[in-house]
Amino acid sequence: MNSTIRLGADIGGTFTDIALDCRGVMVSTKVLTNYTAPEQAILDGIDIVLEQAGVNYGDLEIVIHGTTLATNALIERRGAKTAFVTTEGFRDVIEMRTESRFDQYDLNIQLPTPLVPREDRFPIAGRIGAQGQELAPLDEAALEAVAETIAAGGYGAVAIGFIHSYLNPAHERRAREIIAAKVALPISISSEVSPQMREFERFNTVCANAYVRPQMASYLDRLQVRLKDKGASCPVFMIHSGGGLVSVDTAAEFPVRLVESGPAGGAIFAADVAKRFDLDKVVSYDMGGTTAKICLIEDFAPKTARTFEVARTTRFAKGSGMPISIPVIEMIEIGAGGGSIAWVDAMGRIQTGPESAASEPGPACYQRGGERPAITDADVVLAKIDPDNFAGGAIKLSRPLAEAAILKDVGAKLGLDARAAAFGIGEVVDENMANAARVHAVENGKNISDNIMVAFGGAAPLHAARLCEKLGIGECLIPPGAGVGSAIGFLKAPFGYESLASRIVGLSDFQPEDINALIADLKATAEGFVRQGTEGTILREITAFMRYRGQGWEIPVPLPDRPFTGDDVALIRTRFLDAYARFFGRAIDGLSGLEIEIVTISVKAMDERPAPEPVTLTRGERPFHPAQHRKVFDPAQATELTTAIVAREDLAAGDRVSGPAVITERETSTVVTSPFDVVMQPDGSLLILRKDIAQ
Repeated sequence: MNSTIRLGADIGGTFTDIALDCRGVMVSTKVLTNYTAPEQAILDGIDIVLEQAGVNYGDLEIVIHGTTLATNALIERRGAKTAFVTTEGFRDVIEMRTESRFDQYDLNIQLPTPLVPREDRFPIAGRIGAQGQELAPLDEAALEAVAETIAAGGYGAVAIGFIHSYLNPAHERRAREIIAAKVALPISISSEVSPQMREFERFNTVCANAYVRPQMASYLDRLQVRLKDKGASCPVFMIHSGGGLVSVDTAAEFPVRLVESGPAGGAIFAADVAKRFDLDKVVSYDMGGTTAKICLIEDFAPKTARTFEVARTTRFAKGSGMPISIPVIEMIEIGAGGGSIAWVDAMGRIQTGPESAASEPGPACYQRGGERPAITDADVVLAKIDPDNFAGGAIKLSRPLAEAAILKDVGAKLGLDARAAAFGIGEVVDENMANAARVHAVENGKNISDNIMVAFGGAAPLHAARLCEKLGIGECLIPPGAGVGSAIGFLKAPFGYESLASRIVGLSDFQPEDINALIADLKATAEGFVRQGTEGTILREITAFMRYRGQGWEIPVPLPDRPFTGDDVALIRTRFLDAYARFFGRAIDGLSGLEIEIVTISVKAMDERPAPEPVTLTRGERPFHPAQHRKVFDPAQATELTTAIVAREDLAAGDRVSGPAVITERETSTVVTSPFDVVMQPDGSLLILRKDIAQ
C-alpha cells in the first residue's frame, strides 16, 4: 500500500486544482485562481484537503506544481523589460521571423509582436561559423559598453543569442561573464535554453525565457517561503512541458519549459488511464475554465514535439503564433473553457472565446460582477449544472443572471429566447472543439473516430458525450477525480528531463566517436536534472531527428541506448527508412546522391514508474434505476428531456444507467446525452458508450 503523502497543485486560468494522495486515498478540491497572489489560492486549497485528510503541512512529503503563469505572461505581455544581445547583422531576426506567410492570400495578416522591441536589441560583432569555428572574435569592448547601457536602462532580464551558438557556445558564455560583471540581472543564453538549429526559433525561445524569468522566480520563491511558514519542510518540484518533474531551481532558471506544464499533467493523467485499461489509441480531452486541450495518446504515451506555438493570432493556423523551441507534449489548445465568452459577430453568427471571464469576475452566474455570457452560463440555463450544487455547493450560481447575460449579448441580437441562445452557444463551442480534434488528428495522419476518449477537467465531462457524437467516437472514459485531472497527473509524472543538441551529420560522414561523445554529454545533462529528485532506476530514450539532405524538417528516429560503431550506419539508415515510410507512406531511398543526415540528437531520461494496476473494461452487467430526475436540455434531440440524476458515489461497478442522465460529484458533473448509456467501472471510472454497443 502507498504510505506516502504527496500533493499536486495546478494553477489554471479560472480554477486552482489541488489533489492530495494521502497514503493511497485521494482527496481533492477546486478554488478560484487568485491573479494578484497565485500562491494564495494554492495555500487555500491545501488547507481544505489537509483538513479533509486529517493531516498537516508537516506531514507532506512532496509538493508537485504546474502552472499557466508563464503562458499567461507571454500571451498577455506581462513579462520583464528584456535586453536581447545578438550577433551583428541579426538584430531583426525575431521580427522578420522566417518570412513565410501562414495565409498567403490574407492582405491583413497579423503576426505576434516580438517580445523584445528593436530599441532593446543590441548587436555585437563576432561570428561563429556553421561548423562551429570562430570566424571573427567577439567584440568584448562593445559588450562592456552594452552592459553599461543595460545597467542604466531599467531592464529586468537579459537574453543572449548568437548565430550558430548551438555548435559552439563560447561567445555566449563569455558575453554572459562580461554582462554579469556589470549588472545583477538574470541572464539567459540560447545555447543552454534551446541548443537547436534554426535561429528564429532559438532566439525567440531565449527571449521568452528571459522575459518570464524574473516573474516566475519571484513567484516560486514566494510559494516556497509561504509553504515553509505553514510548516511544510518537503521539497517542491515543478512539472515541465515535456511531462517530467524538475527542481524549483531548474524551473526558475528555465521557466520557458513551464509554458505547457499544466496541460502536460493532464496528458500524463490520460496516458495512465490508457495504460490501466490497456487502450492503445486514446484521445485526451481536457476542458477547464479557460481553454480546452486535445492530445493523441498511442501505445500509452502522449505524442511529443520539439517546438510549439503560443499566442496564435489565427486559431488553428500553424505559423501564426510565437514559436517556443523546447521539448513538449504535443497537443492542440483552443480558447474553449467554461469561462469562454459568447458573442455575436458582424455576420450574426454566435462565437465563443478566445476571451475568457476567468475567475475575476467569472461567468455572470458566479455573481461576482461578470455581465457577459460564458459557456458555464449556457450550461446552467440548459440545466446541465445544478446552480445549488456547483463545486459541492461551495459556489452558489444564479440562473437568472446567466439568462439575463445570454439574452443581452446573444438572444436579443438574434431574436432567440435564453434557452435557444444557450443551445446555440453550446453547439458552437462543442463544434469548435470537435473541429480542433479533427484538425489535430488529420495533421498527425490519424482517424479521430478510431480512438476512445478520456475526458477530464472541470468542464469536459459536461461536454464529452456531445463531442463524441460529433466525432463519431463510441466510448469515453471519465476517470475518478476527473475535475482535477491535471493535478492528479502531476502525482503520476516521472522525474524526467530531455536534453538535445543539433549536429548535422550525413550518414556517409558518420563518425561514431563524435556521436558517442555528444550522447554522453546529453546523458550527463539529462540525468543530472533527474538525480535532483530521485535515486531510483533511470530509463533513457535516444532519438535522432533525421531527414533527406535538402528537406526543411526532420522526423524522429529511435536509436538504441548503447555506444555506436561504424557498422551501425546500416542500422540507422534502416530505422530512418522505416520511420519515413510510417510518416509518408513510402521511403524515397535509392535515388542517386540522396544523402540521409542526422540533424538533432535527443536524450530523454526519467525514473522508472510503477505500472498502474490493470483494470478490465466492463460494459455493464445490470441496469441502475435512479430515484431522482429533473428536466435537462438534450442537444441530440434539441429539447428538454426527463433526465436521471445520480450521485457518482451511489454507483457500484457494473451498474449501467441509461441516458439521458447526469452523474454528479463535487468537482464536476458528467452529462450523458440520449444516444449514450454510462457504466461504472471497477476502478470508479465512468464509461460513456453508445446504446448500440453490446453489453
